[in-house]
Amino acid sequence: MLTYEDFPVGRVFDLPPQTITKSQIIEFANEFDPQPFHMDEDSAETHGVGGLMASGWHMCSVLMKMLCDAYLLDSASQGSPGLNEILWKKPVRGGDVVCGTAEVVERRKSKSNPSLGLVNFAYTLKNQHSETVMIVRGLGMISAPQGSSK
Repeated sequence: MLTYEDFPVGRVFDLPPQTITKSQIIEFANEFDPQPFHMDEDSAETHGVGGLMASGWHMCSVLMKMLCDAYLLDSASQGSPGLNEILWKKPVRGGDVVCGTAEVVERRKSKSNPSLGLVNFAYTLKNQHSETVMIVRGLGMISAPQGSSK
């Protein structure tokens, strides 16, 4: 089980690749983000976005799955109070394969609860052409063993 001590500044977790299919894009859009360019290729062309593209919120969900697969389910995670930044840099299309990294950029113990560590992460997703498609910065709360250092 990974605890706060296992998340030093500079540690990088590789996030496993995920293939994004056209049907996943449309299914997510129908349920959660029914904008035309996420649901219909012809409409996407008409809207001038170059074709059907995944919702940014879909990609946030994919990132969450990747984090769970890479380390989160094997950690003493206590959730997150939120994200500081989400940047959708390039469209994700059906057939794209995304992978990425989660880097620890800062950490500190909670002042109100010293058994909890606050870890700032920078998440970067890239497509199969090594183009950055999404950048997210957010805070994770990880249990810290008693007596652990800063």
